[in-house]
Parts: sequence; C-alpha cells; structure tokens
Amino acid sequence: MRIEHDTLGDHAVPEGVLYGIHTQRAVENFAVSGRRVCPDLIRAITLVKKACTCTHKELNALPPVIADALIAACDEVLEGLHDEAFVTDALQGGAGTSTNMNVNEVLANLAIQKLGGTLGDYTCVSPLDHVNRGQSTNDVYPSALRIAAIYRTRELADALAKLQESLQKKEQAFADIRKLGRTQLMDAIPIGLGQEFGAYAQAIARDRWRIYKVEERLRQINLGGTAVGTGVVADRRYAYRVAEILRELTGIGLSRAEYPMDLTQNCDVFVEVSGLLKACAVNLLKIANDLRLMNSGPRGGFGEIRLEARQVGSSIMPGKVNPVIPECVAQCAMQTIANDTAITLAASNGQLELNAFLPLIADALLDSLDLLCNAVTRFRTACIDTLEANPVACAFHLQASTAPAFLLVPHLGYDAAAVLAKEALETGQSIRQLVAEKQLLPSETLERLFTL
Repeated sequence: MRIEHDTLGDHAVPEGVLYGIHTQRAVENFAVSGRRVCPDLIRAITLVKKACTCTHKELNALPPVIADALIAACDEVLEGLHDEAFVTDALQGGAGTSTNMNVNEVLANLAIQKLGGTLGDYTCVSPLDHVNRGQSTNDVYPSALRIAAIYRTRELADALAKLQESLQKKEQAFADIRKLGRTQLMDAIPIGLGQEFGAYAQAIARDRWRIYKVEERLRQINLGGTAVGTGVVADRRYAYRVAEILRELTGIGLSRAEYPMDLTQNCDVFVEVSGLLKACAVNLLKIANDLRLMNSGPRGGFGEIRLEARQVGSSIMPGKVNPVIPECVAQCAMQTIANDTAITLAASNGQLELNAFLPLIADALLDSLDLLCNAVTRFRTACIDTLEANPVACAFHLQASTAPAFLLVPHLGYDAAAVLAKEALETGQSIRQLVAEKQLLPSETLERLFTL
C-alpha cells in the first residue's frame, strides 16, 4: 500500500494503482450498486480534460512538459488502455466529484509515469492544480454527460432509421395479404398485413426524427463556468477557447452556454431527452407485444406471422418456442420507462445552484441509450428482418369473423347487419353465406363487396 494525503488526513491506497486517495475514499463510501461509471462518460470526461489541458498549454497556463504528458495520458485513456483504473460506483454522493477526481488522479499518475516520477507523487503532476485547473466537477461533469449522450443519440437515430427501413420492406412484402383487424382485441374491420407494418414504420420514423433533433438541446455546455456557473477562478480567455477546442476534439457543434449558471443548476434538458427515449420505448413495447400476439400459437393463437425460432422455449414442454426477441425488447423498453422516472425525480430534486443527483441522471440516461441502441438493432436483425407472414391463418381468421358485416351497413342498415352478425356467430356460418342464402343482395353486389 502507499499512503496519500488529502484535507481529511492520510489514507492507504493500493500499491500500483493509477487512481489515488479521492478515488479510494469513494470506493469505500459508495459500494452500493455494484456498477461502475459508464465507460462512455469516462471517455467524455477525458475529452473534456484533454480540451482543458490543450487550452491551458496554448495560454501558457501550464508548463509545456506537464501539458504534453497529460495530453498523452488522455490519449491512452481514450484508446481504452486503462479502463480498469476507473472504479467509482455509478451511484455516488457529491454530484459526480468522485468520478471527476478518479479521472483527474488517473491522468495525473499516467503523466507522472511518463515524466519518470513515482505514482502518487503529486508534486510532479497534481490532479487538482494541473489536471483540474480552471475546472469544477460542476462544469466538467454535465458537459461530459452532454457529449456522451450526443454520441449515443446519434447511434440510436441511425439504428432507428434502419429499423424503419426494415419495417417498410415488410410493408411492401405483405401488401397483398388481407387480415382481420382488431380493436380492443375484438374482431374489427379487415386491414392489410402490410398496412400494419407500415403503421409501425411511421411510429419509428417519428422516434428517429425526435431523437435526431434533440441533439440540438444538448450542444450547449457550461464548461468554464466552474463551481456555480459564474466562472470564478477561470481565465476568461480559457472559458471561451476551451469550448472551441472541445468542439474540434469531439466533432460536435458544441457552444458555450450564454448563461452557464442555468446549465449548472438545471437538468431539464436531460429530462427532455429521457422523455423522447421513453416515447421510443413505448412504441417499441407496443410493436413487440403486437408481434407476440400475431405470432401466438402455433395452433391455439393468431398465427398470422411466424417469428424465427431462436431457441428452445421450455424445460418441460417439448416443442415449445417462445418469442424471445420481442420479449427481450419489451424488457429493455420497460427499463427505459423506469429510468425516465428516476431521471425525473433526480432532476426535480436539485437545490439552488447545483443538482447533487447528476450521477443518477447520468447512469439512467446512458443506460437507456445503451439499452435502446442494442435493443433496436437486435429487434431489426433477429426479428423484423426474419419474420414471415402466414397468409393461410390471415385468411382463416378473416373468413371466420363477423367483422365483414360492416360491408352491409350502407345496403341493409346497421341493425340488420348486426342481426346477421349475431346469427353468424350462433350458426357458425359466414356473413357472406347468410346474405347469399337469404338473397338480401344481388349476387353481383355480394361478389363485389366481399372481394374488396
């Protein structure tokens, strides 16, 4: 063990680790969820640190040798070479300070190694005076979360575009297949199977557009605002230049917030993003459940489509195959909806100049983005692309239903059509058979109506 010191006193840190005393205290204090901070957020924080270091170097606010060592350290972290060093729990007190310090300490110790020093010798490179110069967790953490969220929303928008395209292909492929429509799970007016998939494609198209557009809400950052958004202890030149450099490093059209205090205090933008993810989850859940119903059977259900058999479905019932991909997608959607509730609660419980619950917001938001990105892709490749129509079952349900009675309303009236529907249920005859037997319509009219 090595001994490090902070304002609370001395504390032991495992020998050889890249993190330091602040991280070690966090590991001991916040052993709650068993999940580490999302790697996407760590990478985004590292990008922020690199931008800050580059800015300080440009402004001669850091010795070039230290700045160069820190930039090289950032590059190694961004390449994923030191993932094991980021050990803080996803849920932590302190508004994310422990995560910020974990990154600060790892970068400092990597720089120390590059300069030939000893791990933990912060007289060489300091996590606070050098890595964190001109910064606060309160401007670093939310700025990084916005960057991580933008990268993931772009990925999700792309995945949704591909899912929309797959649904549209099924719309075209099933265009000539008629089936029984259902409202409130009861027989309703006939529709096209292709139309059903076309409606799904429209819903996903809205999700794609909403998520694509929400990036605009995330592009403002409060970096340079430091503790409460007023920019205290930050060089004014740095506050403006760092946003430009971060824009270059990320490839994102970031801009400095006109009122950094707003972004430091308020988390409503994350609630807005989460709300759109929830809307997407609602559509995915509805589509997944529809597919489960249409696939139900194979003998005792609808059986109007066939989902690809992915795995054996029961440990006791031979031959049973379950709709496992829609079930998995549905659970991802449910978790996203639950995450939205957590984000709403966390964002609404900030006080005055800061929201202490940003770690929960970050964990839940990035988890939702991760879940949806993966679920949408699996839904497309392992379910939508491979499912098939069952025209025989579609025709059977349509012919056995009383729903075609609606065709008779303009000719016989609602009440007469309802009497025929009731008789069809009682006798087992089709509506068409009854109309023909009773000679209620000319044969050419009957033929025309029931071939629509």
